[in-house]
Amino acid sequence: MNVLFFLTPKAMCAHLYADNTLRQAMEKLENTGYEAVPILSRDGTYFGTLTSGDVLWGVKHLCNLSMAQAEEHGILEIPLKRKYQEIAITMDMRDLVRTATQQNFVPVVDDKKAFIGIVTRQAIMKYCLDTYLSEISD
Repeated sequence: MNVLFFLTPKAMCAHLYADNTLRQAMEKLENTGYEAVPILSRDGTYFGTLTSGDVLWGVKHLCNLSMAQAEEHGILEIPLKRKYQEIAITMDMRDLVRTATQQNFVPVVDDKKAFIGIVTRQAIMKYCLDTYLSEISD
């Protein structure tokens, strides 16, 4: 089994671009309901993951809580509180599971560091549960 089995492709992932503004980031998080989204360059390179907490502190420190000023600041001005570790598509399942225990999704990149999708912790847990249930029913 490999990483591709669990992959949610980029086309199905919410993400931000590195040149998006703080306001655009707030709107993306609000509209999707996600607590964290990957940040990509326009050519698809993975930069990191922006969380709703990062946005909150960015609004406080960069904009003095002003929505108008949020349009003037890019998301790369916001310090990311924690690094969401990405993995290469070639990594084995142990590395995937080890990384997923520390974060709610794992960004996946190709050999050129281009973002290709995510693996959610939920997808891994569902597979484990389904496997376990099929084994005990046999």
